[in-house]
Amino acid sequence: MEENRARRVTDALRERGINAQMAHAGVYQFGVRVSLGDGREAVWDTDGTAGLEANVMRDGVLVGFVPVIAGSEDFDDQQTIDAIARTDYNQPIARQRSTVPAATAPLPRQGGVFRRFLDGFRYR
Repeated sequence: MEENRARRVTDALRERGINAQMAHAGVYQFGVRVSLGDGREAVWDTDGTAGLEANVMRDGVLVGFVPVIAGSEDFDDQQTIDAIARTDYNQPIARQRSTVPAATAPLPRQGGVFRRFLDGFRYR
């Protein structure tokens, strides 16, 4: 996932009340990390492939995954946000819910006031 796209998706998920952070997987490798609240976290699209998929980790150990979502290589930002929000992580092989769960109270953006400073002023 491209850096600015990962930032936009993360911000939109946080506006829906989903605890998402931008994941830095390596040099110019970015994705979205979603904290699931029970010690697990889903790391979305950090491998550089075209399709949207995730690994579900607990303490650095793989405990589940989200298989590649069919057609996701052509998703725009809104479709990507909806796919991440609709994912049900309760099974080892996660599945997509038919509806998006209701949004909760929005979370503040990552970085707050110092966001542009911490990111090196690379965007507006």
